[in-house]
Amino acid sequence: MITRTHREHEARVAMISSIARSQEALAGILENIAEVSAHSDLTAKRLAENIRLLTGYQSVMTEMLTGIPRNRTKRGSPSSPWLAAGRIASHGTANQEQTTHLGG
Repeated sequence: MITRTHREHEARVAMISSIARSQEALAGILENIAEVSAHSDLTAKRLAENIRLLTGYQSVMTEMLTGIPRNRTKRGSPSSPWLAAGRIASHGTANQEQTTHLGG
């Protein structure tokens, strides 16, 4: 008698195998069209977008199967670093402080 846990495990293994085969297929497609896309910027852009979407779908499926979230790439402008007042010293000031602490 097959338990529910066993069936879930088999389904996860099948999905992971499917994702792996899909990655291999994408690699083969990339190898075959690399020469064509080198001659056409539009083709290269469309292919890059399609591959980005497929990779995103595969990432979501992998997250669902494993329960482990992947780090997502965030786009945008980073904010300025926040530094506590009095913690920033110029190079000369840092050398002076070090000399003072060393007794020089």
